[in-house]
Amino acid sequence: MADSNEIPVAEKPKIDWKHKLTSRKLWMSIASFAALLAVAFGVPQATATQITALIMAGATVIGYIFGEGLIDAASAGAQAAAANAVQDAQAGQSAEGTQA
Repeated sequence: MADSNEIPVAEKPKIDWKHKLTSRKLWMSIASFAALLAVAFGVPQATATQITALIMAGATVIGYIFGEGLIDAASAGAQAAAANAVQDAQAGQSAEGTQA
C-alpha cells in the first residue's frame, strides 16, 4: 500500500548514445587520457602520438557512420511520406471519379 507521504522516485533520464558517441569532446578526452596514460607508463612519445591518432581516426569513422545513418533515415522517412502523399492523392482522384 502506497503512503501518500512517499517521495516519488524520479525516472532515470535516457542516454542519447548517438549524440555521445559522435561528440568530439568525448573522443578528445579519450585520446588525451590514453596518450597521457601511455606516457605515464614509459611508452615513447611517438607511440603515444600514434595511439592518439588511431583513436581520433576511429572517432571520425564512428561520427561518419552515425551521420550517414541519420541522413539515410531522414531520406527514407521523406520518401515514405512522399509515397503516402502520392497514394492519398491517387485515392482522392479515384474517389472523385466514382462520384461523378
